[in-house]
Order: sequence, then structure tokens, then C-alpha cells
Amino acid sequence: MPMSRANQSTVSEFFLLGLAKQPQQQQLLFVLFLSMYLATVLGNLLIILAISTDSRLHTPMYFFLSNLSLVDICFTSTTTPKMLTNHVLGSQSISFLGCFTQMYFLFMFVDMDNFLLAVMAYDRYVAVCHPLHYTTKMTPRLCALLVIGSWVVANLNVLLHTLLMTRLSFCADNRIPHYFCDATPLLKLSCSDTYLNEMMIHTEGGLIMITPFVCILVSYICITTAVLRVPSTKGKWKAFSTCGSHLAVVALFYGTIIAVYFNPSSSHSAETDPAATVLYTVVTPMLNPFIYSLRNKDLKRALRKVIGRKKFSTQ
Repeated sequence: MPMSRANQSTVSEFFLLGLAKQPQQQQLLFVLFLSMYLATVLGNLLIILAISTDSRLHTPMYFFLSNLSLVDICFTSTTTPKMLTNHVLGSQSISFLGCFTQMYFLFMFVDMDNFLLAVMAYDRYVAVCHPLHYTTKMTPRLCALLVIGSWVVANLNVLLHTLLMTRLSFCADNRIPHYFCDATPLLKLSCSDTYLNEMMIHTEGGLIMITPFVCILVSYICITTAVLRVPSTKGKWKAFSTCGSHLAVVALFYGTIIAVYFNPSSSHSAETDPAATVLYTVVTPMLNPFIYSLRNKDLKRALRKVIGRKKFSTQ
């Protein structure tokens, strides 16, 4: 065994095989991903601008939403630009350090999305179930602490998994059947014992993902119970409408995460996994601004002001 390990070469870079093998498919995917990336960045930047420039939107709900939009821009920027650059340069390579850096930031922003959705659910719970105490409970200090705490926990969690990954040895095979550095294909390439890594992903990593999800479920059970007690149909509809956009984003985010990472291992393949991860790395961040602005009159008004001001300034 030591002899065979000694004869294996050490990996200094990885090759991202991408989503398509045919040149025609690669061209189509390049245009599609570039369009989705630009739509994601533009849409989320408009949300941030609209919230920051309209004083009526300086509330906890929109403070968390602007943070979610910032995270979504960073989230999709960890994978898509590298894929687009590799296509332009005709390269598939990513350095060893670059691969681990990409994985670190990708999962940090996944964790941040996860935590922010839970924080937003708590904000909606307080707004619906304790409306008279909303301003005293959701203070600017608490809002800032919730966001800062989310960043700290997300970084500590990802740092743990990244450090565990760096202790592994990677030998001759350095081809990743993916368009970014994901933990699962990297573990499959390792010629070390990955038991500790897998155990920590399924226990600590699973706990980090499941705990916010449970908090969201509990919040919405309480919200539903409170809304059902409202006597008027109009009052019920108004209460539910304030939560509709958030529920849609929660369903989209967790639905895609569950589809990718909580499938039986037998169903995972090099062909299906990369295609499925496109949903949560590219599609979800792109759709979030549209979901939140579609049914929100205040945000629509603020967006119209921002877009109108830009049009006026260019004339």
C-alpha cells in the first residue's frame, strides 16, 4: 500500500469538465449562463438600490432582503464567471488553491442564504403574531446581530469542512465532472480515507442546513395558526400576502438543495448532478428578485423610481 501511494502523482490542478461535451452545446450554454448571470446581478443590484434609496423601505424586512440580494450576487459569482472565462479561453483547468477557494465561498454563501431565509421567517413571525411589539422586538441592533451572527457561523462551518478537505490526498485523477468545485466529486477523487469528511458533512453540515429549515417551518406554523384566527377574509389574505414571496423563495431554495444533496446516493451520477446544481447556483439567485418584486407594491414603486431616475440621467 505505501509503495502504491508513493508512486501516485500529486495533483496541482483540477479540470472542470463542465455540463456539455459537444461544441454546439457549449456555445448555447455559454450564452444561456451569461444571460442568467447578467440578469441575476442586475436584478439583485436593483433590489439593493431600491431599498437603500427609499426611506420607506428602511425596515427589518427590507434590510434582510437587501442582504439576501447581496449574498445572491456573491453566490452566483463564485461559479459562473469561472465557467464563462474557461469557455472563452478554451481551458478547463482550475488551480488546487482556486478550487478550494471556490468551494469555500460557494458553501459560505449557501449557508448565508439558509440563515437569512430563517431570519426573514422569524421577522415575518413577529410581524404577524406580535404586530404591536414589532418595533420593540425587531430593533436595528437585533437585526444587525442576526446578520453578523449568520456570517460568523457560516464562515466557521465552511472553514471546518475546508480544513478537513485539505488534509486529504489527491492523486492521479484530477477530472471533476462538474462546472465548479463541489465537495462530493472532490471526495470521490481523493485517494485518502474520506470517512471523517463524510461523517462531518452528514452530521454537522446536515445540522447547519436542517436547523434553519425547522425554524422556518415552526415560524410558518405559528403564522398560519395566528392568521386563521383573523375573522375577516381580507385580513387573512393581507397577512398571507406579506409572507407569500418569502415562502416561494424558501420552496425554491430548499427544493433544489434537497433534489441535489438529499437524493439516495444510488441516484447520483456525473450527468445528473451538475445539471441539477444549476437550479440552486444560477436559477434560484436569478429568480429571487423577480419573486420579491412581483407582488410587493412598495418594492415595485421603489424600483420604478430607481429605473426612472436612471433613464432620466441618461437622457
